Amino acid sequence: MTIEAELKARVADPAGLVGRLAAWAGGPGREEVYRDVYFDWPGGELGAAGAEVRVRTVTGAAGTRALLTYKGAAVDEASGSKPETETAVGDAAAARAVLRGSGLVETLAFEKRCRNWELTQDGRPLLATVVAVPELAGVFLEVETPARDAADLPAALAAVRRALRRLGVADADLTTELYTDAVARARAAG
Repeated sequence: MTIEAELKARVADPAGLVGRLAAWAGGPGREEVYRDVYFDWPGGELGAAGAEVRVRTVTGAAGTRALLTYKGAAVDEASGSKPETETAVGDAAAARAVLRGSGLVETLAFEKRCRNWELTQDGRPLLATVVAVPELAGVFLEVETPARDAADLPAALAAVRRALRRLGVADADLTTELYTDAVARARAAG
């Protein structure tokens, strides 16, 4: 199972960041809307272990696709990077039905409005995503690359950090807060 080496930051200047990303990648990026539905056992065992199961529907100019994802517990607390297994599924509604039929329950669903750029840093493929979640204040940047295993994770995270510096993102802007936690808090408060 590969590890998603990822860092996330709050963005102070979204327009400036988008300009820097477009200049680096040579284009305006790919706009997509992610509709994420998370599942857990009725007793919350996955969440308690730091794991998650998600069905994501992605809609953009290229059409609609669905992904089934399992993320294990974080293997690096400083970044929150997690082992990840993901596969395309033909029908998001059917995938959700399979999970419910297997005893999992839907715990949270929300939308992310994203613009994605594919970049390269230190010979590694990167995905940089500018994210707005309608229920949350602010804009976020996620930069990720796959790490083959735990031994490769430090080099993968170093490439991500160099990319963030190139984009003008300071370490003080980094956050490990999960969207799921922030959305759940916002809903409980509102």
